[in-house]
Amino acid sequence: MLASLSIRDVVLIERLDLHFGPGLSVLTGETGAGKSILLDSLGLALGQRAEAGMVRSGQSQAGVVAVFHPPASHPAHALLAEQGIESEDEIVVRRIVTTDGRSRAFVNDEPVGVALLRRLGALLVEVQGQHDQVGLADPATHAGLLDAFGGLDARRNAVADAYRAWRGAERALRDAQEAIAAAQRDEEWLRHAVQELNDLAPVEGEEDALASERQGLQGSERRAEAIASSLSELQPRDRRGGGAPAAALRNAARALERLTPASEEVSAALAALAAAQDALAEAENVLERLMGDAQPDPRRLEHVEERLFALRAAARKHLVAVVDLPAHLASLKERLANLDAGTGRVAALDAAAKEARAAYVAAAGALTAARREHAEKLEKAVVRELAPLKLDRARLHIEIAPREESAWGPDGQDRVTFLVTTNPGQKPGQLAKIASGGELSRLMLALKVVLARGSPVPTLVFDEVDSGIGGATAAAVGERLARVAERLQVLVVTHSPQVAARGAQHFQVAKGVRGDRAETRVTPLEPGARREEIARMLAGERVTEAARAAADELLAGAA
Repeated sequence: MLASLSIRDVVLIERLDLHFGPGLSVLTGETGAGKSILLDSLGLALGQRAEAGMVRSGQSQAGVVAVFHPPASHPAHALLAEQGIESEDEIVVRRIVTTDGRSRAFVNDEPVGVALLRRLGALLVEVQGQHDQVGLADPATHAGLLDAFGGLDARRNAVADAYRAWRGAERALRDAQEAIAAAQRDEEWLRHAVQELNDLAPVEGEEDALASERQGLQGSERRAEAIASSLSELQPRDRRGGGAPAAALRNAARALERLTPASEEVSAALAALAAAQDALAEAENVLERLMGDAQPDPRRLEHVEERLFALRAAARKHLVAVVDLPAHLASLKERLANLDAGTGRVAALDAAAKEARAAYVAAAGALTAARREHAEKLEKAVVRELAPLKLDRARLHIEIAPREESAWGPDGQDRVTFLVTTNPGQKPGQLAKIASGGELSRLMLALKVVLARGSPVPTLVFDEVDSGIGGATAAAVGERLARVAERLQVLVVTHSPQVAARGAQHFQVAKGVRGDRAETRVTPLEPGARREEIARMLAGERVTEAARAAADELLAGAA
C-alpha cells in the first residue's frame, strides 16, 4: 500500500505531503489544476524517465519520496533482499532530479539504479491511464493472472518443480558427456599420469615430514664432521706417533724424569704432565664415543633427498602443490573411472533426463488443461462487468497457444494472451491496440474487478477512467472501483461526481497564485468541503442548492 507521497519543487508544486489510507482515494479538480503533476511525481518514484522540465522554476532540483507498506509476503521484499537492501515493514523510495535532467534514486537510503527502481515500482503500483497502461496490458503478466483467477497455484508450483528437476537432470547428463569427451581426448596421458603417480604413491603431509627429516640428517652430518676434526687434532699425524699431543706430553715427562734427584718444582711439573695426559686420554675416549653415536647414515639422507626431489618434480609437472598430489591423483583416478564406466553412467543419466522431461510435460499439460477451463470462466466473468460500463459489445478472448520447446519454462508450455474485440465481427487484438483510451481504461477496470483477488500489486492508479462517460455508466465505474478497493488500494483521478462520491478519501487539486507564481495545492477534504466539491462537479462554476442536494444524494447512495 502507498502510505504517503512527499513532493518538493516539482513543476508547480513547491511543497506537498499527502497521506493515503486503504480503500478508494479520489483526486478531483478542474482541468489544468495539476492532477497530472501528482501522477508524474508518483511515476518518478516508480522509475519513470526523469526530465529537467520537472524541476520547479528557480530551483536546483526536484525531489519525490514515496513510502510503501507492502505485506510481509510481498515479492518486493525478496527483490530488495537480493540486492542486500533491508525492507522489513516499510519501503521508502526517494528520487531526486536536477536541472540538467540527471537523477538519483534511493530505496531505504541505499542508492539504486533506475532499472531496479522500475522493477520495484512494477511490483508496488499499477497505473491504468488513457495513454499509458502497464500491468494488464503487458502479455507477460497474463498467464500469472489467469492462474491466480483459477486458483492454479498448486499446479503452477508442480510445473515449476518439474521444470527444475528436468533442467537439473539435463545439466547432469551434459556434464557427464562433457567429462567423458574430455577424458577420451586425454585417455593415453591420463593412464600414464595415474600409473606414474601410483608408483610415486604420494602421502598427505609427506613433504613436511621429509623436509624435517632431511634437515635433521644434515645437522647430524655437520656434527659428526666437527667431532672427527676435533679427534684428529688429538691423534698422531705420522706412523711414529709424532705430532700427537699425548706423545708430546709423554716425551716432556721422560725428559724431566732424567733429572736426579728431582726437585720439588720438577715433581710438581711431572704431576701436572701426568694429569694432562689423563685428561687428554679422557677427552679422546669421549670424542671416540661421540663419533660412534653421531655417525650419520649417508644412504638414508640420500633416500630422503631423492624422495623429496621426486615429489616436487611431480608437483611441478602436474602444476599442483606437493600437498595436493594425493587429491590430484584421486581426481585423475576418478576421471579414469568415469571414462571406464562412462557409457553406462551416461545411459542412466540420459534415461533420468527423459523421465524428468516426461514428468514436466505431464505437469505442464495438466496446467494447460486447467487454464483452458478457467479461461472460459474468466471470459464470461469479464463480459458480465462490461455491459454496465457501456462496453456491452466488447468481448475478452483468452488465447492459449503452445510455445516452442526452447521457450518452455517454470510457468508451463503456454503463451497466454488477453485479446479483446470492441465490436461484433472484429478480429481480436491486443488490449492496447484495439480499444480507444476511454474504452481501454474501462476494459482494464472490468478485468481488475474480476482479477483483484489474485493481483500481486497492492496499489492501483486509474487516470480518468471515466473519460467520455456520465450518468449510469459513471455510476457503474464508481461502483466497480469501490469493489476493487475492497481488496486493493485504489487511487483514481476523476471528473465524475458519481466516482468521486465513492471515495473513502477525497483530495481536491487546485491551482492558485502566490506572489507572482502559479502553484498547485492539494487539500484533503472534510465532509462539508467534499459536499461542495461534488456539487461543483455537478453544477459547474456556480454551485446551486439543487447541486448540493444532488451531491448529498450521491454521497448517501455511496455510503
